[in-house]
Formats: sequence, structure tokens, C-alpha cells
Amino acid sequence: DIIGQSDGLNYVLYKVEQIAPSDTVVLVLGETGTGKELVARAIHGLSSCKQRALVKVNCAALPSNLIESELFGHEKGAFTGADSKRLGRFEIANGATLFLDEIGELPMELQPKLLRVIEDGEFERLGSSQTIKVNVRIIAATNRNLEEEVRRGRFRDDLWYRLNVFPITMPPLRDRLDDIPQLVEFYVKKISKRMGTSIEVIPTGVMDALRNYHWPGNVRELENVLERAVINSSGPKLRLVDELKTRQKDLPTAPKTLEAVEREHIVRTLEQTQWKISGKNGAAEILGLNRSTLRARMRKLGIGRPRA
Repeated sequence: DIIGQSDGLNYVLYKVEQIAPSDTVVLVLGETGTGKELVARAIHGLSSCKQRALVKVNCAALPSNLIESELFGHEKGAFTGADSKRLGRFEIANGATLFLDEIGELPMELQPKLLRVIEDGEFERLGSSQTIKVNVRIIAATNRNLEEEVRRGRFRDDLWYRLNVFPITMPPLRDRLDDIPQLVEFYVKKISKRMGTSIEVIPTGVMDALRNYHWPGNVRELENVLERAVINSSGPKLRLVDELKTRQKDLPTAPKTLEAVEREHIVRTLEQTQWKISGKNGAAEILGLNRSTLRARMRKLGIGRPRA
């Protein structure tokens, strides 16, 4: 489940509901542990093919020589050890949704083949010349900056453009600290039930420590910390065993002016809308401002679209 009610998370959920009914390719971005797979499952769960299982491939979990067979399948005798025909994930996901996790790890030599499936819905199994047609909704996810990977020659620009039709960025946990109490309650209840224990009290000091930590591992790290806490709590009160230190660079800095806060918020919203100001789902609508008011604020705060 996607747990929380922060502004950043609500925007993600809004984007999920907006894109789920279509068959558009979705690219889910975000740091490790933020819950990118949950976004993919939420999109699939609201789609027209929700009655079918979500098919998942982790592109980082398999050696490069096996990924092609995993995605596209192979014929018997296609390579040493191919003792029988095998269907690939694209065939299995025909008429459903395929989630390509860690897409930034896909080897360069396989990227043209993936591009062809996205554009034409066609591919051949390894060891076969017969073209197979499929209709698959693709959701990809990565913790990498693919634009930077393209610049460095590690990712094809044409594939990047095809994947980046509808990006959704999952915010890091440090940017949604208001969600921590709800997340803590959810995971403590889930972990306690699994372990057959009962945690009824989360002390204020424990909650403060959880809220003041910077969470480099995001929600996944929070879940691990809470699991250790539940294991080490002998009574109904949650006892934290991890020493969650606030790093020096994460300590509060000098207070920002209202103008600086406003500027940051406007720029962040413009980046989310890809600098679309007016119209439906534009920055003005999201910020609740008239477009001329937003343009005036942008001029006053010196906000301009960065040059490509």
C-alpha cells in the first residue's frame, strides 16, 4: 500500500489516477527504497487489465547474458543449456502490464530490441526468426538519472525519449516527514501481526527520533528499523534499538525567508509539470493561482525555465 497524505505523495497519487486508464508508457523515478514498485502496482490496479497479474522483471538481478532470454524467451537449442522452449516475460504479459524495474541497468545491446517492442509490439525469441506480436503496457522504474546516462553514452537517447512520456517521481522519505507517523503505525501493526506480538505504545521520544532522521534508505530502511525495534520490544511499548543520529549536514540551517520558500515551491511545481504554466494540470492550477499571477511571481522571484 502507498501510505501517507503529504503533498508530495498526494501529487504522485493524482498522477497515478490520471494515467492508469490509458496504455501509455510510464517511467517511475526515485531513490532506492522510496516505493517505486508500489506506484507500478497502483497504476496496474487501476488499469483495464487489473484482473491479470502484474509481470515483473528486475533488470539488475540477472546477468546480461540471461536478460534477453528472460524478456524475449528462447527456442530449444538456442544456446547451451536451452533444453526446451521458454516464453519470455513479454509473451507472458501479453494483454497485461509488464514492470521493468531498474531499467537503467539494461545492457546497451538489448536497448534497441526493447525500443522495437515499445514502438511496434514486435520481437523474436532467441534462436527464432519468427516475429511475435504482443500488446503490453510497460511501466519502467529507475533510481538513476537517465538523462545523465544518455549524456555519458550509457543509455540510448531514443529509448529514453520513448520511456519518458509520462514520468512520475516518488519523493524521498526526508521530503515527506509528515507521513512518518502513519507509516510507523502501518508497519508496526504489520510486523507485530506477522511475529505474533502486540505493540500498543509508540513513545514520543521514539517518534521524534524517527522524524528527525534523514532516512538515506527511505521507506525500506524505515521498515527494517521498525522490524528490529519490534523484535527487541519485550512489552507493549516500542523500543528503538538503532541509534538514529542526525548527521551534521542534516542539522537545521539558518531559517529561510518566505520569499526563498515560495521560490523553491514554485520551481519544484514547475519542474513536476515540465514547466507547463497554464491549462489543465499546469503549475498555475496546482498552485491555485491565476496564470497571470503566477507569471508575475516568477518575474519578481527571477524564475525562468533553464536552457536545455
